[in-house]
Amino acid sequence: MSDAQTVDTDGLLNSQFVVEMVRQMRAIDSYGSYDKLSTVEILEPFILTPEKKRDIPIIGDPDELVMARIRVFYNALSAMIEAECGLTAVPLVNLTHEGFGRVLITVGKLVVMDRTLRDVHRFGFPSISKMKDEGDKILSVALELIGNYSKVAGL
Repeated sequence: MSDAQTVDTDGLLNSQFVVEMVRQMRAIDSYGSYDKLSTVEILEPFILTPEKKRDIPIIGDPDELVMARIRVFYNALSAMIEAECGLTAVPLVNLTHEGFGRVLITVGKLVVMDRTLRDVHRFGFPSISKMKDEGDKILSVALELIGNYSKVAGL
């Protein structure tokens, strides 16, 4: 790995979103099994390369670990929204046992994110960078909505 790639990776792993994702993963680790793992190892379950995705059946029911990872991702986004705007952001994750559902993040009475989920047993991102990009995109839209509708967000 070249020095430029190392710097890029270090910057990515030290980004606010990745740090929050690791914090959220450690929060659900009641037995301390993540204590000795690196950032990359902790976030590895979120990475679903095309090869890994091919190994997962098209139709399947999500297990508790997958559902926990989905909650971690949206909890991390909510925590970042709170940190940026100073208002409480609340994620609501509603999933069926078949792997379909919806995620909302609200700030006050304002819905800042609404996403329909399908095939959650295949939830993941091609890379940590893509996961961060998705998180940054959602965060940007949410903060713009809060800025535009601050009265509703403050209720």
